[in-house]
Amino acid sequence: MVLLALIAGATLRLWFIHSYPEVQGDPLVYGSIAKNWMLHGVYGTTTSGSLLPTLIRLPGYPLFLMLCFRLFGMEHYHAVMYAQTAIDLGTCLLIAAFTRRIWSERAAWWALWLAVLCPFTANYAATPLTETLELFSIAVSVYALVRFLEHPGKLWAAVSALGWSYAALLRPDGALLAVALFPAVIWYGRKRWGVARMLRYAFAVGTLSVLPFVPWAIRNWRTFHVVQPLAPRYATDPGEDTNPGFQRWTKTVCADLTCTWEIYWNIDSDVVDPKTLPSRAFDTPAERTATEQLLADYNKSTSLTPALDDRFGELAAQRIERNPLRYYVVLPLVRVADMWLRPRTELLWIELRWWQYGKHHAETRFAIAYAALNLFYLVLGLFGLRKNPPLAAAFVLFILLRCALLATIEAPEPRYTLECFPMIIALGAIALSGRKAITPEPLSFRTK
Repeated sequence: MVLLALIAGATLRLWFIHSYPEVQGDPLVYGSIAKNWMLHGVYGTTTSGSLLPTLIRLPGYPLFLMLCFRLFGMEHYHAVMYAQTAIDLGTCLLIAAFTRRIWSERAAWWALWLAVLCPFTANYAATPLTETLELFSIAVSVYALVRFLEHPGKLWAAVSALGWSYAALLRPDGALLAVALFPAVIWYGRKRWGVARMLRYAFAVGTLSVLPFVPWAIRNWRTFHVVQPLAPRYATDPGEDTNPGFQRWTKTVCADLTCTWEIYWNIDSDVVDPKTLPSRAFDTPAERTATEQLLADYNKSTSLTPALDDRFGELAAQRIERNPLRYYVVLPLVRVADMWLRPRTELLWIELRWWQYGKHHAETRFAIAYAALNLFYLVLGLFGLRKNPPLAAAFVLFILLRCALLATIEAPEPRYTLECFPMIIALGAIALSGRKAITPEPLSFRTK
């Protein structure tokens, strides 16, 4: 049965690689860093023929790409995708393994099948991005936590530290995993093993997980003379403009991937069509006129100058003053909801405006079905949470921390909630499996 599930999962991922490979944008940025690091010993990107050091991306994924390039050939991205397929199947096995230990054998089988057949996570094996390895790091960390709580020891503490650390080396928001699991070590282990012992282990694991960032921070200080232990919020190198006025204006307008794609990603590189702006971008006729004139001025050169950025900032300030509730509460919640509930078709070459049924009947129907499948996973997870399984509080804390962080960003993307799926799949499997199996004492660390 395990082999059959893995074959099904491999088939799905290989189909995505064959039908929807995606190697553009961020994958090429990571690839450029890995290539320059490998060939020239410089952690940097090649821009207009010049090799320049960078800190816009953490070194976790470039390290993985370097290994793949050395083993399979320089910039052989399909080999990277095949390697990610194997890693993602390992993630599925780990999800099933920790689900079995916190609930039952039956739940583990459900978890395995829900994981291998989940198209949303499988799709990211077909693009050289951090998601596949991030999901693996999360699954490793949760499995190691379960084993550690059964029998505290150096082995599983070290594996936990490795999982926490690599999750953060892949993406800055990966640090939230340690924030959620650090208190879980103490809380779930305190009754059986004692608070003092759990505190010692938790701090040891936390310290070990931070150590890899020391050389990264030192390198950034020596190269750029900045204190940067992770990666900058806006993926800019020191001295580059962060465009605060445009960023703030975007947060008064954008609430979904369509806005991110058509407006946020186009700025400073391509024209922005005022017709693509959502109706919420204008509160008054005068504001519409001012916004359209600003975009017309920008489109003349497609370069966001400081003067233009200041004008965006002025518009943003007026909009926030007019409706602070929308800026601070409503739009952040809408962005988070969009990242959870939107059809996860961003890698499927489906029309961006998938809801326009009259223009593409089949794609609209497919997108709705995809959204329904996504909702099915989420609802299953909620039903599983109602059973209050072990580690439920840690799962919820991790998800809430991610939602709180995602509420602060300007440009929502559905993939930012994908990191929660190992936990959602485990909870969904628990919902489908019935009662918890009677297990020996080491597994009974659920709080009453």
